[in-house]
Amino acid sequence: MYRQETIKPYHEGGKAQQVEQMFDNIAPTYDTLNHRLSWDIDRYWRRRAIKQLQPYKPQTILDVATGTGDFAIQACQMLHNVSITGIDISQGMMDVGRKKVQQLGMADRISFQREDCTSLSYPADTFDAVTAAFGIRNFADLDKGLSEMCRVLKKNGHLCIIELTTPVTFPMKQLFRIYSHSVLPLYGRLISKDASAYTYLTKTIEAFPQGERMKEILHKAGFAESSFQRLTFGICTMYFATK
Repeated sequence: MYRQETIKPYHEGGKAQQVEQMFDNIAPTYDTLNHRLSWDIDRYWRRRAIKQLQPYKPQTILDVATGTGDFAIQACQMLHNVSITGIDISQGMMDVGRKKVQQLGMADRISFQREDCTSLSYPADTFDAVTAAFGIRNFADLDKGLSEMCRVLKKNGHLCIIELTTPVTFPMKQLFRIYSHSVLPLYGRLISKDASAYTYLTKTIEAFPQGERMKEILHKAGFAESSFQRLTFGICTMYFATK
């Protein structure tokens, strides 16, 4: 068990149930908070991940922990002839995503389904690419989740993950710690009205394995090749792996 798997937003119930409840609670304000707290840099991180996939021209993408569909929407805008299935355990988040997709006229290319990432309903070798933006640190079982993502990926298909991480160099390491322990939870509490959610998110960022350790975990899950790249002074890390 990895350390972030033991961290829960509330006091009662299993981690998956608590995470579902948390994201349902903050769904109405999630997009606003996400963009403001990152100064809109999150859009740049998603764009970098999608550009990593562009040379391979994926036609079918599974977007895991899709939330309100921001990654799926940007991928739909940047990739041609692509069909994207966004999955999440939070119906509240996906309801927001469905409205956005309808308004943008993308409902024929982006669909949403409620799925447990540790036990996906799709057959093996289904998707050309699997993506996950800022979600895998919330998995109740990281190994199972990554193994399932590998299973449903076609041979020679690609996994692209972007995840918030803790910077490792001075002074960003110290500045990020101050920001994540003071500004982020305070602002999150004021806007979302959920006192636990953004404290939980800070704790999982710090606990989540990163860098070389994450590469080892990806290999254990069945990926033959993997690499990582730190973005924006290490606040975010992009992982790219091949089945």
